[in-house]
Amino acid sequence: MNEEKLLANGYRKYVGTSLDVYFNTDLCEHSGVCVKGQPAVFNLQQKPWIKVDAASNQEVTAVVNRCPSGALQYIQR
Repeated sequence: MNEEKLLANGYRKYVGTSLDVYFNTDLCEHSGVCVKGQPAVFNLQQKPWIKVDAASNQEVTAVVNRCPSGALQYIQR
């Protein structure tokens, strides 16, 4: 899915150096895959709660790909 469609479908964009992560709170099932998989990136105690550059692109995309609900998506630039 492209950025325009993600934003139109209610996703919020979190910008990294070469990777952007998108999150849709309405789709989230709160499985914890993200916060357990990469707590430096996905940290509910910080604002913004997603810090894309806190891990490698490969580590971030691996966690996003495990999101069971599709609430997390990414676009690599």
